[in-house]
Amino acid sequence: MKAKNCLIFGGTGQIGSNLLRKLAKNNFKVTIVTRNLHQKGNFIKTQANAGYIEIIETNPFNENLIRPLFKKADICINLVGILFEKGKNNFKNIHTSFPSLLASLCKEYELDQFVHISALGIDVSVDSKYAASKLEGEKKIKELFPSTTILRPSVVYSVDDNFTTTFMTLLSRLPVFPLYYNGETKFMPIHCSDLTDIIFKVINDEIKSELIECGGPEVLSFKDIVETLMQLIQKKRLLLPLPLFFGNIIAKTMEFLPHPLLTTDQLKLLKYDNIYSNKLKTNSSIGVPSKRVFKEEVNKYCYMWKEGGQFSTKKYSNE
Repeated sequence: MKAKNCLIFGGTGQIGSNLLRKLAKNNFKVTIVTRNLHQKGNFIKTQANAGYIEIIETNPFNENLIRPLFKKADICINLVGILFEKGKNNFKNIHTSFPSLLASLCKEYELDQFVHISALGIDVSVDSKYAASKLEGEKKIKELFPSTTILRPSVVYSVDDNFTTTFMTLLSRLPVFPLYYNGETKFMPIHCSDLTDIIFKVINDEIKSELIECGGPEVLSFKDIVETLMQLIQKKRLLLPLPLFFGNIIAKTMEFLPHPLLTTDQLKLLKYDNIYSNKLKTNSSIGVPSKRVFKEEVNKYCYMWKEGGQFSTKKYSNE
């Protein structure tokens, strides 16, 4: 059987690099589109046997440059997303206009599938620009290419994330850690490997025209997550509930940084639980329940934030 060609946008991040290994291992050919070949391109090339991965260095937002790539593609996967706005990389361009462009090209070149990664909880986060742009992007995609399957994951974590790794860095350095909304916001953290299992299932079983919520096996509050990370890196920190007034001041100040840890829009998102709505299909209902438990998985890489680093593990201890 002829190998299908998967065209992936945003394929050099934590989700993409994990997904391409599964695809190539199962006889799918993968084309990764990146703006910076030298940043991660050489590493990506090592993730599969020769001939299964092609890396194209180009501007993915230029229609004329990416159009030829759709001529030989069977499946398009969009993993592109941002958490904060900088210049032209704003929510409307990245979450609405760009997915719409991909959907229109999928329609024009009659691709078999388009899989789009959105976000869990965006339908209830009514005052967030991030959520609004994601919802509008979903709407445009469905209008242009109705057979698209959209996945809405909760927060995604792994050793390569910007979630657990950032928080463990902060917890290892700061004596006090702020909690917004008393740390009560609920999440269903999903491991990157569990999410890519879901994406592979959608592709391999040709699941089309679906909107699927994706979450991990546990519901954890933000405070639960922070306390778990503190326990794993063996740090005791004061968790300080912070009034929203001060939170907004901190967020507005951080927005001047090149890579802000918190923005006013993210602060709005934190008001809303990031869990299943119980109105849509979930990864469990399509036969791919998440297996990886948050504490167990983070424990595999948290040693980097402990005193002694890798030598803090049981392997090197006298116990």
